Amino acid sequence: MEPKVEKKQATFRLNANLLDRLKKEARMENRSLSNFVECVLAESVYYEPNETTLAAVEEARSGKFGGRIDTGSLDAFIKSCEE
Repeated sequence: MEPKVEKKQATFRLNANLLDRLKKEARMENRSLSNFVECVLAESVYYEPNETTLAAVEEARSGKFGGRIDTGSLDAFIKSCEE
């Protein structure tokens, strides 16, 4: 059994449109607003991409053309991704 994490209450102001969107997203996931916001913030703060992800991001940002992707069929798509 995992130890309980201490939770502290915080008060802050948000743009009304942002708050409405957060509430909508939380409802769509059947979660409380508090839980949804906490998870979004934790993911934003604690996420550190691994070396493979960093290399892929750098490659995408460099503008290098990665090759031709064939979307004619599923088999063709998979084969073109492997090349």
